[in-house]
Amino acid sequence: MPKITVGAENGAPVELYYEAHGSGAPVVLVHGWPLSGRSWEKQVTALVEAGYQAVTYDRRGFGHSTPTWDGHDYDTIASDLDALLTHLDLSGVTLVGFSAGGGAVARYIAHHGTARVAKAVLASSVTPFLHVTEGNPEGGLDDGTIAHFESGIRADRPGFADQFVTLLYSASGTSSVSEAQRLFARDQASLASARATLTGPSQFGRTDFRPDLEKFDVPTLVIHGDSDAVVPFHVSGRRSAAAIPGSELVLIEGGPHGVNVSHADEFNTALLAFLAR
Repeated sequence: MPKITVGAENGAPVELYYEAHGSGAPVVLVHGWPLSGRSWEKQVTALVEAGYQAVTYDRRGFGHSTPTWDGHDYDTIASDLDALLTHLDLSGVTLVGFSAGGGAVARYIAHHGTARVAKAVLASSVTPFLHVTEGNPEGGLDDGTIAHFESGIRADRPGFADQFVTLLYSASGTSSVSEAQRLFARDQASLASARATLTGPSQFGRTDFRPDLEKFDVPTLVIHGDSDAVVPFHVSGRRSAAAIPGSELVLIEGGPHGVNVSHADEFNTALLAFLAR
């Protein structure tokens, strides 16, 4: 099980689990909250078969990586990603971030630059800024909703995970995936640490990525489902595309938040076409 050490906590190493498959130009896939690198399996197969190297990893606190208490802020998340790219000595990378992982891509580019990065993809991303404030009334996520998430996680984390992954794949109230696929996502969410799960809503909900998007200087694809009930297109995808000059926008009809799974063929077609350009 390949892992890299990215720090220490209470005298013990903090390790990230990763997988690298295939060869060719590298595509690094950054998962969303509260899932793991396993959430990308439909993309990994398509990428490797198309001649790319697909790299997935579990962010700290998720999947098989160390369940740390601290380090769930986006500065640390970006530093962990930088450590992975450095360890694997990757260049010409396409960074693909799903949901909260989109924030990781944005913060990485803002803080670590694009010397290693050729392209970026924001998929169902939490960018540019979800928190409803006086200066950001269209954010879509207010303090009451964040508090509701946190109370649900504290009271019954497995139950919350079950409800969340149902919403993840729901479009207009109807599931877009099989029950087995939904349970696969639930198992990933259940494996996440309690601390990483609890801190997530505040981190992705209150972090302002607008200054980060201003640093984008590589070709960027924004891909979103038009029926996303978790991070609606008008709150995120539309605004992210507008904030990044020259970005491409693909809107998938009937796509829920987890559009990379529910509409994998359309998602992969758009991703591979972008990579080929």
